[in-house]
Amino acid sequence: MKSKAKTVAAYIAEVPEERRAAIKAVRAVLKKQVPKGYVESMGYGMITWTVPLATYPDTYNGQPLCYAALSSQKQYMAVYLMTAYSGELLKKLQAGFKARGKKLDMGKSCIRFKKLEDLPLDVIGDIAAAVPVKKYIEIVQAAHPKKK
Repeated sequence: MKSKAKTVAAYIAEVPEERRAAIKAVRAVLKKQVPKGYVESMGYGMITWTVPLATYPDTYNGQPLCYAALSSQKQYMAVYLMTAYSGELLKKLQAGFKARGKKLDMGKSCIRFKKLEDLPLDVIGDIAAAVPVKKYIEIVQAAHPKKK
């Protein structure tokens, strides 16, 4: 369900009431833990934390580089942590869910949850806090080297 909301407040207001508290709780963790330099806004029909174009303008699609996002989809809610899909952060995410007795429901680009209790918020916060803007840009550049 892609939202057409222009602001985060408008997005939260349109989230179904039974999901609103969960979205607000996860957003609060992300707002607190996402490193300085990322900007919270609306993008791709969801709440996003991005690298501003003023900091990194050379993106493949001309849009700010997405670092994290949060959305309410038709069948579930989802948190997107772009650096958690391989390597040490993926292992940390998997271990954190397992240690807390939670099932990690992870797709190619999201961690799905149906209720707030499905997420170990401290683990989500730790992963969200793990990569400063400069390092994230380096990761992106290494993954997408310029063609000569």
